[in-house]
Amino acid sequence: MKQHELDNRLSTIEDKLIRIERRRAPSAAEGAGDRVYLLCEREQVFEICRFLFEDLALRFVISTGVDAEDCFEVLHHFANDESGCIATVRAFIRDRENPEIESITPLIPGAEWIEREMHDVLGIGFKNHPNLRRLILDDDWPEGVYPLRKEVQT
Repeated sequence: MKQHELDNRLSTIEDKLIRIERRRAPSAAEGAGDRVYLLCEREQVFEICRFLFEDLALRFVISTGVDAEDCFEVLHHFANDESGCIATVRAFIRDRENPEIESITPLIPGAEWIEREMHDVLGIGFKNHPNLRRLILDDDWPEGVYPLRKEVQT
């Protein structure tokens, strides 16, 4: 899918987004190196990822979690291999006391381990995850202590 086609298709989900941000690598050829950020609240993340993965046939790359200033963020990265563009769904989890977001693992089984990792190190809960148990932290790691949260002292 060419970059202009991707842009046109994204307009169909604008009502689910806070906004769309676009960035282009300075020396990139048309489409190559482009980044599209789809900013949304956590409640919209599954439907947006479903749209990218199923309707647009973008390839799931990886997910990342961030302990931001006033919220947590979960970023799901998808690639449009034809154009070289990366589309990132940037979901905001504003409840810092009970950070939870819908799992994309039922849609994309390859997301299972990265969601488990984010749960281990940031304490983000993933609703409807089929196997949300520890992955990288030792079994004797203290419950409720998440090593990548800003408030954790090292």
